[in-house]
Amino acid sequence: MTNGTLKTKKRTSPWLLYGILAALLLLALLVFYFGSPTISSSFRDPAFLWKRLGKPLLRLTIFISIGLFAGQIIEASGWTGRLSALVRPLMRWGHLSDSSGASFTTAFVSGTAAQAMLVTFYEEGNLSKREVILTSLMNGLPAYFLHLPTTFFIILPLAGQAGILYLILTLLATLLRTAGLVTYSRFSLPPRPVRMASENQAGKDWRAIMQDTWQKFVKRLQRIMLLVVPVYLVVMLVSQLGFFTWLRLKLAGGITSTVVPVESMSVVIFSLVAEFTSGFAAAGALLDAGTLTVRETVIALLLGNVIATPVRALRHQLPYYMGIFKPKLGGLLIALGQTLRVISVIIVGVAYIVITAF
Repeated sequence: MTNGTLKTKKRTSPWLLYGILAALLLLALLVFYFGSPTISSSFRDPAFLWKRLGKPLLRLTIFISIGLFAGQIIEASGWTGRLSALVRPLMRWGHLSDSSGASFTTAFVSGTAAQAMLVTFYEEGNLSKREVILTSLMNGLPAYFLHLPTTFFIILPLAGQAGILYLILTLLATLLRTAGLVTYSRFSLPPRPVRMASENQAGKDWRAIMQDTWQKFVKRLQRIMLLVVPVYLVVMLVSQLGFFTWLRLKLAGGITSTVVPVESMSVVIFSLVAEFTSGFAAAGALLDAGTLTVRETVIALLLGNVIATPVRALRHQLPYYMGIFKPKLGGLLIALGQTLRVISVIIVGVAYIVITAF
């Protein structure tokens, strides 16, 4: 507990928080006074501010709050073992604790809440930094299944057989990443002693638990949101200035016809420049017209995934990762997560290309 306490004290140093807030204020002033009329007017529109700022931040705050509070209740009450029971064989094989299993299980319901739980377990001294990193990266598997119903019913009507093959290949890539992470954790972490799920549950004073939990919850939530809100604002401002559109266009322009057939370039470019469904809509149109084969479409969709996903992660995951885990660890998790994702999708994609070449 001593090391955890020391780490907590070190992380609460205010200079970084004040620095981010000052940078945000400066950026907001620059956008407001020197930005285009369209950008300036957007920030005066209540509907725009609610849609792009208020609503997403409210949703993010709710899920972070749920994860923090649930993690503290689970830890204080001794329910960690019960929540992790379903995935305990996997966790035990990887020498991961029940705290990791609890976060992994929660990720099937909410990825943000699961990541927030890791912060609680880490600050309580129940997880090391390496375990936090491994568990956070492994949470990509339940996150895949969490979004699968939505993506399936979007992709199937638009891209048909090519879309189904794409989903299967991305699932295989996710399973490959998870298997690699669990194997690495088994050889890099010491074995965990077996503990009964009911251990340390007797004689709990629930009033004291709730009081202590609430005090910790408020302090941690304030500290996290003090980073999440300004980082989210900065990302939104940068997005409004057109940075992500510029980056996507640059990436799309760097793809040549030697990577994919010329006819499939529109699939890749739509995947990069527009939102999630646009690439699949373009793929479906080209398939229906007979311009592309199923194999060519799948390759184009995988290529679009490899290039577009890191950009989307930078835009959508950066605020809450840097807020929940603090900037250094949050940035590391995003970098590792996207690197592993790209590598796994490339491996699966190359295997698909080789297998279907004959």
